[in-house]
Order: sequence, then C-alpha cells, then structure tokens
Amino acid sequence: MRTTLLPLLMFVVGAGVVAGGYALVAWLPSAMERRRLDARISEVLLPAAGTPGELAPTTIVKHQIKGALPGLEALAGKSNWGNWLNNLISQAGAHMSVSTVVLLSLGCAAVGGVLVSTVFHLAWAAVPGGLAGALLPVLALVRKRNKRLGRFEEQFPEALDLLSRAIRAGHAFQIAMGMVADEAPDPIGPEFKKTFDEQNFGIPLKDALANFGERVPLVDVRFFVTAVLIQRETGGNLSEILDSLSHVVRERFKILRQVRVCTAHGRMTGYVLMALPAALAITLSFINPDHVNLLFEERLGHMMILAAIILQVVGYIWIRQVVKIEV
Repeated sequence: MRTTLLPLLMFVVGAGVVAGGYALVAWLPSAMERRRLDARISEVLLPAAGTPGELAPTTIVKHQIKGALPGLEALAGKSNWGNWLNNLISQAGAHMSVSTVVLLSLGCAAVGGVLVSTVFHLAWAAVPGGLAGALLPVLALVRKRNKRLGRFEEQFPEALDLLSRAIRAGHAFQIAMGMVADEAPDPIGPEFKKTFDEQNFGIPLKDALANFGERVPLVDVRFFVTAVLIQRETGGNLSEILDSLSHVVRERFKILRQVRVCTAHGRMTGYVLMALPAALAITLSFINPDHVNLLFEERLGHMMILAAIILQVVGYIWIRQVVKIEV
C-alpha cells in the first residue's frame, strides 16, 4: 500500500512545485506590464498642474478585518509583501486577514513537510513538501482572484451599457454609478458601490476612479477610467464613449474565445505530459513494485526523481508560454 501511495504523493508534490513555479513566472511579466501601463496613464491621473509625483493619499473610514495577530498585521501594512497579500485578498473577495493567510501557510508548510519526509523517509524531502504546502493558501487565493476577475470582465460590458443608458436618460455620472452598484450582481455591484461611496464621502471622482482601477487590475477597467477622466476634462458625449468601449470589450472577448479554441490542443498536451509520468509510475507499481521501489531506495533514483520534477516544471512552463497569447 505504501508503495502505491509513493508515486501519487510524488505527483502531488511535483504538481505543487510546477504550479508555484508557473505562478511566479506568470506574475512577474504581468506586474511589469501593469507598472508600464500605470506610467502611461499617470498624466491623466495626476493633478492638473502636470508635475511629476504621486497622487495625494485619500482615504475614508472603513471596516478592517482584524486578524489573529495584530502585530503581524501592523508589520504587513508597512511592507511590500503585506500590501501585495492584502490586495490579493481584497481582489479575491475573501473575508480574511493577512495574518490568517500567513498562519494557514505556516500550518500547511509544517504538515506538508512532515508528511512528505515521513512517507519518503528522506530529510531533504521536507523542504519541497513544506514549500508546496506553504504555497497552497496563496495559490487558492490567486485562483479565487482570477475567477472573480473573470466574472467581473464578463459582466463589465453590461455595466457599461447600464451606465450609458442612465446617462442618456439624463442622470449624472455619479448617480448612474449608484444605479449600477444597486442593480449589478457580484462582483460588479460591490466594486462600483465602493467607488460610489468613496466619492459620496468627499473623495474627488478622479481619485475614486483611480482607486477603482487599482482594486480591479484589468485593462478594460483602465480604459474605462482613462476615458471618463479625459471626457470630464475635454468634454464629449460620455454615453457614446461608453457604448464604444462596451463594443470593444465584447469584440475582444470573441477573439479571446477563438484563441482559446485554437490553443486547446497545446494546453491539453501540457496537461497530458504533466500527468503521464505519475500515471505511469502508479501503473508500474501495480505491475512490478520491485522495479519502482528502486527509485525511492537508491541514491541515483532520488536524483532521477529530482531531475524529473525540474524537467516537468520547465516543460509545463514552456508549453504554457507557447500557448499564452495576449489579446
């Protein structure tokens, strides 16, 4: 029984390492792209004087989720990783604090390290097992954030149409945002509600829209914020601008779905190649257990397993980058 579980556990650890490596590789380019995009639209978001600098900090009183460790919360608020994790929690719509996520990561790391080292009887196996366990809560938040942003992106054209119709009916832009906040489903409604409440509490609309673009890091939202700010400074028919933006977003979705159809074969190839070694090891453990046990008992077998995991990570990331097409 233990021989049968060894390949399965190795597959779980390898999958965790692959997912963590891919998350790191996929996050860095997108972060750099967002930074360049922020620099491009900074002239619109900066004060009218046009001098370089940061926006004046504007905040309103709001409810903060208190964590189990207030000291860790205060430390996280002063660090870059804490701000990143706090933004991740907010974008995922999770009702938890930074300290809760850190404690979950530490707990999963301890359980994963002890479990893997106990099963494989290898002290060094606790390191990859602990890393994989520590990444599980963060990867769960990233997955939840991506799903929430995907729903937001799908609902965004309908929100733009509602805004356009309300403005065409004679309502002010702020009132139209309140209508979207009341009528749109989650996550569109809550995000527009935050922006509507911020400008009602006295924050300038420009700063409230800038905060909206930071909370929802989507290109379509940045286009919306930039279009509204430019229209308020230069004039124009805002309802026609929103209709055009809604049309562009829908057309981009069509192209994106066509691209996913065309790259489905490559993505499926990556999944099959990633699962094939583990499936083959499990099958061989039933057919010839003594042959498979050499990988876990001999020093050379340990090195081969480590090399296989590294090659799996490199191959999976390579295939994902090949089929990843930005639209």
